[in-house]
Amino acid sequence: MTQTAPSLPLESVYFDTAPGIRLHAKVCGPVDAPVILFIHGFPEFWYAWRAQLAHFCADYRCVALDLRGFNLSSQPLALDAYKPVALLGDLCAVIAALGAPVHAVVAHDWGGALAWGLAAQFPHLMQKFAVLNAPHTLAFAHSLAHDPEQIAASQYMNWLRRPGSEGALAHNHFERLCTFADLQTEDDRAAYRACWSHGLTGGCNYYRASPLHPDDPQQPEQAGRMAALAAKLQPEGFRVAVPTQVIWGTADTALRPVLLQGLEQHVSDLRIHRIEGAGHWLARTHAKEVNRVLRGFLDGT
Repeated sequence: MTQTAPSLPLESVYFDTAPGIRLHAKVCGPVDAPVILFIHGFPEFWYAWRAQLAHFCADYRCVALDLRGFNLSSQPLALDAYKPVALLGDLCAVIAALGAPVHAVVAHDWGGALAWGLAAQFPHLMQKFAVLNAPHTLAFAHSLAHDPEQIAASQYMNWLRRPGSEGALAHNHFERLCTFADLQTEDDRAAYRACWSHGLTGGCNYYRASPLHPDDPQQPEQAGRMAALAAKLQPEGFRVAVPTQVIWGTADTALRPVLLQGLEQHVSDLRIHRIEGAGHWLARTHAKEVNRVLRGFLDGT
């Protein structure tokens, strides 16, 4: 099936971000309007933002990226290709091509994890930052080391890190992934299956390349690894001065509300909007409320 949102005038564009790496994006909105860069997470692609694209394209230039390793973007197999420095390099190159600074970066899940780093290290690339259900690096590291509830909720990360997880995810026409991503309509399932048919190793490599994952009970030698790593992280390198809007679904089973505690210590200009009872995929499941909150933040009202 064609990967488009109904009645939305989308065009495909490509960004060469590194040797051998080309990222795909869907773009809509006036060419001279302020730019919003939308960044998805696992196991999604640009299509995750179609409700936001439809809402904001009248007065913003909307760019919904396929991250490296997903959908129509390059999918290198080497694990080193998914280290944070490479992924942040992609985002810096995209924003440079769009004309830095963009008006806003709006991100979710893995896209949000990367964008927290982008906002801390390269604040000059964006005027505003909005993040949906993606934890700040320090909050996540601390919770993965010390919060039993979050440690238990994040054990799926260790499963995804193991060899062969791609095959298990693809089994029975991606049925496990359809359930995981809470896809409610046949149109959505068809669109996502078309995305996943391009490959899943890149998406799984995000987990394999990241040092942020709970200690694996199946590997006793890991005991204390995450606590030692969390203790080494220096807050100065993770402070965010960009105006930031957090939108959080409180019923997310993978990312618990504890991840919001103390966030104001790391973000100087912070707004938090909680959507009670919403799960992880709130850009899709609670699009109207997400759009309303984003509209107020992005328009400055």
